[in-house]
Amino acid sequence: MPIFIWAPEEERDWPPGAASRWWLHQSLQSLDSALRRRGARLILRRGPSLDALRSLARESGAEGVFWNRRYEPAVAERDERVRKALLADGLVVETFNSALLYEPAEIMNSSGKPFRVFTPFWRACLVAPPRLMPATKPIFEKARIPSSLPLDALALEPSIDWARGLRAAWRPGEEGAQARLQNFIDNALPDYPDGRDIPAVAGTSRLSPHLHFGEISPHRVWDACARLRGQASKALLRQLGWREFAHHMLYHFPHTAGAPLRTQFRYFPWRRDLRSLRAWQSGRTGYEIVDAGMRELWATGWMHNRVRMIAGSFLVKDLLLPWLEGARWFWDTLVDADLANNTLGWQWVAGCGADAAPYFRIFNPALQTAKFDPEGNYIRRWVPEGGTPDYPRPIVNHAQARARALAALAAVQQRQNSG
Repeated sequence: MPIFIWAPEEERDWPPGAASRWWLHQSLQSLDSALRRRGARLILRRGPSLDALRSLARESGAEGVFWNRRYEPAVAERDERVRKALLADGLVVETFNSALLYEPAEIMNSSGKPFRVFTPFWRACLVAPPRLMPATKPIFEKARIPSSLPLDALALEPSIDWARGLRAAWRPGEEGAQARLQNFIDNALPDYPDGRDIPAVAGTSRLSPHLHFGEISPHRVWDACARLRGQASKALLRQLGWREFAHHMLYHFPHTAGAPLRTQFRYFPWRRDLRSLRAWQSGRTGYEIVDAGMRELWATGWMHNRVRMIAGSFLVKDLLLPWLEGARWFWDTLVDADLANNTLGWQWVAGCGADAAPYFRIFNPALQTAKFDPEGNYIRRWVPEGGTPDYPRPIVNHAQARARALAALAAVQQRQNSG
């Protein structure tokens, strides 16, 4: 019996955000349709997870429970409690890794400790390249099929329809994921090393939400791209490596979902400025490349990775606002919101995490625009009023903001050095 249990409260501080909930609704609908074509159907229940599983076991006479592991701290703790309780009930319980190429606990440095730098981590991973398991045909035996909640009962979709742009941009589900991979291989992969940095072109795979929701396996992406060989393929596989590294870090340092890995940043003098935060969220900072990215995010549930770095740097360095404010906004608005990736990315741009960008590396929006959107195609698409009286004036002077950020870092370092 394929089942899905909706229990967002069990994810504690990071329950799925609005964009993730929208995607989940479409993904579950797609999964149920695929199962029905194979003579089965998806059973939906509401949590608590343990109560729902026990009830389903009683109703169906099932003797075992099987699931694919997740690695977010709160979910991993929940799953372990559920596993022990079901074993005590006399049920068979088995779990599997389907989300990652490598188990986070298996990749350790020569001292038996977790890695904190990407390149040696990835080198250690590639000692044993991943292999794709052959597909098997699912077999669904006739059984006592328990009742299911209707999908709408989970209330995943928004009550006010703000998702039209998401529907136009995405096709959630396994078939959509496979089509996205093939389109990437056919059209974008040859130019990926350079094209992935140009936000005006479709130069990236956009597989991240499909990977997050389990609609395609990283092993399948690896297999499809590794067969092609060449530098473009290696560049894409390296991005899968960064995804692995993000999960490695969150698994071994679970506190980083809410606190910096580099402890000296606990004393960083972040500002409180709601007006500036709202301007950043709504794409009205007066910096066109930043605003273009924030508007793309709001309209489509996705933002180009290069622009994510630019917009992130602007929030934490130009505005001196906490990286957690950015992490929470991305968490609610990204269709590919993934706790490990979100945490690693924001701590990287803030300079307070693993393998982080040096804090003195502060993206200049004008220089980034000249380098990655020189003809202005990306900006014109998302900020059509740019350069007109309707466009807001910059909310901060970049040169002055850069000096302020560097002074704040110097203060933190001085405090650390003084003990």
